[in-house]
Amino acid sequence: MTDALALAKQLIAAPSVTPARGTVFDAMEAMLAPLGFEVTRFTRGEGEHGTPEEAVENLFAIRRGPEGSRHFSFAGHLDVVPPGDGWASAPFEPEVRPSPGGELLYGRGAVDMKGSIACMVDAVANVPAEAGTISFIITGDEEGPALHGTRALIDYMNAEGIRPDLCLVGEPTSVNRLGDMMKIGRRGSVNIWLEVEGTQGHVAYPHLADNPIPKLVAMLAELDALVLDEGTDWFQPSNLEITDVEVGNMAHNVIPAMAKARISIRFNDLHSGASLSEKVGAIAEKHGGTALPIISGEPFLTPPGEFSDIIAAAVRAETGIDPEPSTTGGTSDARFLRAVCPVIEFGLCNATMHKRDEAVAIEDLSTLSRIYARIAKDALAR
Repeated sequence: MTDALALAKQLIAAPSVTPARGTVFDAMEAMLAPLGFEVTRFTRGEGEHGTPEEAVENLFAIRRGPEGSRHFSFAGHLDVVPPGDGWASAPFEPEVRPSPGGELLYGRGAVDMKGSIACMVDAVANVPAEAGTISFIITGDEEGPALHGTRALIDYMNAEGIRPDLCLVGEPTSVNRLGDMMKIGRRGSVNIWLEVEGTQGHVAYPHLADNPIPKLVAMLAELDALVLDEGTDWFQPSNLEITDVEVGNMAHNVIPAMAKARISIRFNDLHSGASLSEKVGAIAEKHGGTALPIISGEPFLTPPGEFSDIIAAAVRAETGIDPEPSTTGGTSDARFLRAVCPVIEFGLCNATMHKRDEAVAIEDLSTLSRIYARIAKDALAR
């Protein structure tokens, strides 16, 4: 049993469906304190009425190196998505089972991302304190609204005057085998709620009513036909998707008073959330409607260079392959951390994340721990 495996089992055994609090953070603190880390835990977002059920717990831990030394951060989240039904074993009772390719560790969070966090802890145990400062930026609110997690940790770091030189987020970025991809950026995300008001009336007397549905249909047709861009050197084309249409009309002979829809746009660095919201708002207004945008994150890019070279060298040394720099996929908390310092995501294979019977190869845990140790040592030595 590797140390990373033992640590991963401890974290998986602590149920932590978002927003995570309590036991899983107790386990994390117990892992870090013996390694010389000063651990700070706090909660945010207790809810409109101060209800503890809505609170998000966060953890910041730091082991300070010699004065003036570089500072490298590991970042991630201990919250997980609900496991759902139909697992072959209990989702929060870690279980090792054989497979044709080697033994697998099963449990919710094995890949996303308690396995990676276990590897981070195991890795820093092999990095001498005199090498430099290492910190952990760990939240319980990445799988949820992400309102009171990493953003609150950044506020804490700013208040304490703490600023890492580089940050690695342990999201599961690998696709076919460990090490084949790292994320050097992500597209932005904006969701927009559309509404068109009409006048309710009897379908036999349309002149006395105003049907909002044709207006909404025309609006959505224009939005769906938009070509936002053709992509860039590092980003795929931006895409706009219609994700919901709602009228809620229970009567067959009534013209409704309201029609609604929702769209989601994932966009590259040719746009901003504000510019796209303005564009959609103008189209909505043209068709007699309104648009309410919620921007989840802006696009970011850590251009290939020193940091990506450090990661690539560590992966190559342990696996013999070169990770592909990519900006594909959804959002992560790297969208917040990029305001602090250069950030890149690198972690386990993502094939089973958020799925029933989520599992990680035990060999990958051992390999990733060694990769993380190499990255930390090299990042601190630069």
